[in-house]
Amino acid sequence: MTLDELNDTLDAMAEAAAGDPQQMPGLITINTDLWVKDLADMRAPCKAIHDGMRHRDVAVQVSSGSKTEVLIQAEAGDRGAPYRDLAPKD
Repeated sequence: MTLDELNDTLDAMAEAAAGDPQQMPGLITINTDLWVKDLADMRAPCKAIHDGMRHRDVAVQVSSGSKTEVLIQAEAGDRGAPYRDLAPKD
């Protein structure tokens, strides 16, 4: 997954959610190998420790055991909290 593909996925999910917060993007999980290879340049700032890394205000978790995917809020549960509105692309 490239950064452009990730952004396209986030936008498509937000559109498909049609205003339902539980269907909005809730957590981006990224496999460590993909992070190092393709996505390390992604802007994923950590504004506060309790927020962790975020891309477009969606939580990002990087792990060697993770599948690279975007979960909706209903699937992510507390792992993506606190939830925010999807930020626009830079």
